[in-house]
Amino acid sequence: MPTLGEWLANGPFGVAMSSGFFAFYAHTGMAAALLARGLRPIHVAGSSAGAMVAGAYGAGIDPESHGRVLSQLRREDFWDPRLGWGVLSGNKFDALLREMLPIARIEDCRIPVRISVFDILARRTRVLETGDLATAIRASCAVPGMFHPVWIDRRPYWDGGILDRPGIAGLPPGRLLYHHITGPVFPIPKRPDMVTLVLDGLPRANPFRLDAGRRALDLARIATDRALDQPIERGVVRIRV
Repeated sequence: MPTLGEWLANGPFGVAMSSGFFAFYAHTGMAAALLARGLRPIHVAGSSAGAMVAGAYGAGIDPESHGRVLSQLRREDFWDPRLGWGVLSGNKFDALLREMLPIARIEDCRIPVRISVFDILARRTRVLETGDLATAIRASCAVPGMFHPVWIDRRPYWDGGILDRPGIAGLPPGRLLYHHITGPVFPIPKRPDMVTLVLDGLPRANPFRLDAGRRALDLARIATDRALDQPIERGVVRIRV
């Protein structure tokens, strides 16, 4: 069996990153390890935390730079309680994204980006490939109960992971590396030509434990570098951190 690194180097591949509460730290560490080996995806996709990292990567922010931004994140930078369908209005999060992102539109990204969001009225996943990038990321990250819904074209949207946790709904056929954030009721999806990377044991961050996120970023980078030298077994490479 080839190693993960050999499989990725063997031809063009995409990257999809799953939802997972504050898992953008782990996704960023994973992406940094790929780039350090010269492994660059031809397109990226994600839901929720995965959408944030996919959008930043597609916009041209290298993972190391993104990691430095995340390492400086404080709760007060995005914590803006306001009455509504959730604790936080999301306005501070929107401002953070616009300050960080070097481009405004999804279609202007350096590599194609697909962001999954949940259409509240239609009760289905919508995949965004055009439109305002910061708004799309914020909508995909709008965890029900935590954030107010995000309005796009007069329709309200919530977290893309509600129905598309893997963030792969809008991807075309082809070779795909899927970074799976584990959970007790989240099975690995099935898809042809897909290899799943699972990093077990990463610290779990939340708004009150951002230090755990910083540790997760560093550990995910190290674990992914190890994973690249491991053989693929039944479409999965699993590393215990």
